Amino acid sequence: MAHPAPAGSPRQRFQSRLAARPILVDGGMGTLLFSRGVPQRACLEELVASRPDVVGAAHREYLEAGAELIETLSLGANRQRLAAWGLEGRVGRLNRRAAQLAREAREVSGRDALVGGSVGPLGSPIRGLPDIGEPAARATFREQIEGLLEGGVDVIVLETFSDLAQLVLAVDEARTASDLPVIASLTFGEELVLSDGSTPRDAAEALAAAGADVVGVNCGAGPAACIDAIEAMGHPADDGPARSIMPNAGLSQRLEGRFVYAAGAEYFGTVTPRFLAAGARIVGGCCGTTPDHIAAMRAALDELDAADTRHAGVEALPTDDAPAHVSGGRPRTSVVERAAGSTTGVDDAPPPTRLARLLAAGRFVVSVEIDPPRSIRIERTIEAARLLRDAGVDLVNISDSAMARVRMSALSVAFGIQHDLDLECLVHCTTRDRNLMALESELLGAHALGVRNVIALTGDPPRIGDYPTGTGVWDVDSIGLIEILTRINRAEGPSGASIGQRAGFTIACALDSTAADQATEWDRLERKLGAGAHLVMTQPLYSVEQVEAMLAEARRRFGPGGIPVPILLGVLPLVSTRHAEFLHNEVPGITIPDVALAAMREAGDRGSEVGLEMADRLLRATEDEVAGTYIMPSFGRYEQCAELVRRIRARHPAEPLATGGVAAGATSVQVTL
Repeated sequence: MAHPAPAGSPRQRFQSRLAARPILVDGGMGTLLFSRGVPQRACLEELVASRPDVVGAAHREYLEAGAELIETLSLGANRQRLAAWGLEGRVGRLNRRAAQLAREAREVSGRDALVGGSVGPLGSPIRGLPDIGEPAARATFREQIEGLLEGGVDVIVLETFSDLAQLVLAVDEARTASDLPVIASLTFGEELVLSDGSTPRDAAEALAAAGADVVGVNCGAGPAACIDAIEAMGHPADDGPARSIMPNAGLSQRLEGRFVYAAGAEYFGTVTPRFLAAGARIVGGCCGTTPDHIAAMRAALDELDAADTRHAGVEALPTDDAPAHVSGGRPRTSVVERAAGSTTGVDDAPPPTRLARLLAAGRFVVSVEIDPPRSIRIERTIEAARLLRDAGVDLVNISDSAMARVRMSALSVAFGIQHDLDLECLVHCTTRDRNLMALESELLGAHALGVRNVIALTGDPPRIGDYPTGTGVWDVDSIGLIEILTRINRAEGPSGASIGQRAGFTIACALDSTAADQATEWDRLERKLGAGAHLVMTQPLYSVEQVEAMLAEARRRFGPGGIPVPILLGVLPLVSTRHAEFLHNEVPGITIPDVALAAMREAGDRGSEVGLEMADRLLRATEDEVAGTYIMPSFGRYEQCAELVRRIRARHPAEPLATGGVAAGATSVQVTL
């Protein structure tokens, strides 16, 4: 049943404030603290005791940026999660201190802001509610909430939950403990369904009945996905909970041990009106957002308020799914070590893969990416590969649960395609999901099954996909994976001992030539090539100028000949204006020039045709400079890719090699930058 707010209570005053104007919340605390030198593996919740100066400064930065509600640094400060640090006995003190620091920052700033007590789930959604029983779970939530109440918070913010039952329980405990307003926020994946099958509408109804004053979404894959989720909740009833939206700054990339996010501050300012149009009365940011993002949102809100057009003329965000092939993981430094000077004396290497022979023969290679199915049925995937084979591709490459969305294993799909169609595959292999033993085991199995083209990738962080609070492995990054593949090609095991026969992997690596940190990106490419990569595959490019800039930097780095291995130019045909804006603003590794964005806006309902023409025109202008192309479908539109392949084949007929077929065992693994 609903819990109406008594007249004059904190809840009633909060609801009146929301009715008057939207409330702007702060952004990611972890993001800001990591940028201030806090180690990635530190217990953030403990910093309120050991580094109060750093925490207080972060709060003040958000207040100066215009936040009207700042959250305590206490998301994981419950007994269950603090036990991992041996801090379970300090729950009350840490939560009380977190609230005090936020209040002190507010007082120093002189701002009229609320302090929200941040409460997160008791454990990882992968494992569900800790096996402690409901009474103990309630006591755990109550202990944390009481610490925050003692510290003087104004609002209880229950956030980043993906277990609806656990969140309903937390709302009940918060409602029992005080008369403060309660914000209840869930994290949805792109499928917009929780692990128990609940939809956003189901969740909104359950949380309203539990007594939440605000129901919303936070974290997730970025603004577009969060807007989809809040819209799916349905329009709130006049006497029901308001809506909130606090997304991550787009998808993240792992760069030298840090997570770097795609969506910039300017973009968050642009989409703020769309948050309001979707029904949100509380807006803010989560992982990856900074004071700059909040300042941009403040400016957008102030402009809307001044013009009194808060709900007028606002267009919807792109709602199309991001192409699943886009890989955004950024690696840590490789930790793989090789035994110095080891030799095997084994010369019985298998013949080169067909991909390797095509490249050696100077043929223009054409590859198209295929996403594995999200079920146990592979028939449609095989038919997509058949369509592409008949259009003239040389090989298809199979993604590895891109964007951290669970799919059939890339190796299984590659084996199925090669077995049924005699079409060579290149597999993406990420280091996100497998430790060193599992990586090497899978590679040995892939080779035995004839899958020998691999592009080494670090992988998208689990937090953006089906397990938003899951953890990655990352014993090595893409460079370390290339080193493993190179070692196996020398017939060496982990310690340098012989594995009996040399392998014949064709090793690919990735290049994001439009990356914000160009120096690091190209330094890493040098390390990938030094580790043994045979082929470079670029992230999507959209203009001759982007290609020329890449080639110029290659010549500067490597000499007049440029990159010393073949390059496959990545192209991703656009289909609409919303698609283009989504890719440009929210997906790491993709930068679409203004002229291309303008062309898509002018295309109207001809977006798919114009996108195809743009991709074909780019290839015609640059194909003499590269060894081939790597085509990425938009939303599984393989027909569009097949048409592009046919146009390429009209210029570059597919001629048979002296020997062919998949007997050579081509398969590639994609390397995440």
